[in-house]
Amino acid sequence: MESQVRGGTRWKRFAVVMVPSVAATACIGVALAQGALAASFSVSGQSFKVTAKELNGTGFSQYGAVDYGTSLDGKKEGHAVAVSAFETARIEKMCQSVVTPNIPLVGTVTLRLEAGDSSDEKQQVTADNLYIDVEDLAANAKFTNIDIGVAAGQMKDGPGPGMKGGKEQANPYGFGQQAENVQLTNVKQTAWATTAGTFTLPKLTMKLKRGSGEGVECY
Repeated sequence: MESQVRGGTRWKRFAVVMVPSVAATACIGVALAQGALAASFSVSGQSFKVTAKELNGTGFSQYGAVDYGTSLDGKKEGHAVAVSAFETARIEKMCQSVVTPNIPLVGTVTLRLEAGDSSDEKQQVTADNLYIDVEDLAANAKFTNIDIGVAAGQMKDGPGPGMKGGKEQANPYGFGQQAENVQLTNVKQTAWATTAGTFTLPKLTMKLKRGSGEGVECY
């Protein structure tokens, strides 16, 4: 979707400054203390892709919500998401990418972030109180002691961190599921937001590339 902002100088600033800052906010997440966990924020007009060779999580919960924000041309919009929450998570070979399309004089630009590419658990990505607002997901999944059909608001007493709370747009009486442990392999997902208490990314690399699609984005 093309923005209608005028002026070459402003677009240069967008390409050089806003692309990495928006992507870093969306892809790396917001590192906040548990007591000040962001309940809701206006999401950007750009979803992002995530892949992982393997994700091992403890204290898992999931429920439905709506993320509100604006498109790149400033129109208000909402996105139905499944919020996946983990008390702790360890991720092997994580890749995240976000595309900014149709920048005048520059074209389409993709920011790609990679970390944790190691079989050594100490060199993998780790997070606690991790929330991922997912639009679609493909993976192989294994759950331990799973409960399906739990009221979302009751999951605060379960193994996972429960709902974000605050001004989050989610129904506490709606469908939820929870499990003591989860293992996801060959993960491919599209998400609108990530929030975490802490997010540690060993050997982080971040690159801006022209274009999009296979070979440029994570998938």
